[in-house]
Amino acid sequence: MSRHIDESGARDALAALAQPTRLDVFRLAVRTFPDALPAGEFARACDVPHNTMSTHLAILTRAGLLAVERQGRAMHYRFRLDGLRALMKFLAGDCCGGRAEICAPLLADLVPCCPPKRRTSRVRASV
Repeated sequence: MSRHIDESGARDALAALAQPTRLDVFRLAVRTFPDALPAGEFARACDVPHNTMSTHLAILTRAGLLAVERQGRAMHYRFRLDGLRALMKFLAGDCCGGRAEICAPLLADLVPCCPPKRRTSRVRASV
């Protein structure tokens, strides 16, 4: 499910990522995706007090970059791929005046992070 982001939402997301601790949190969430991490794990990883981390996580969640779910008493946060997709689509939406060949280097730079898995076909030996 892809979400739409407007100029205000893009500003919120970019402002959320402009703060160093929140950028570290976001990158950790991206690295551990699709798993969700408890708030305390983010606090430990970033060496930030729990109450401060709660504020950072709330800002990233409101910006649409993280999703939160309760698991027992703990809050777990997960990277929202659709949030990043919407932000990138907004930022590059007017790129290249509809000339895809100009955007090709940008797209090529994104592909190595997640190269498609090659399908191997197995041929059964005839008996």
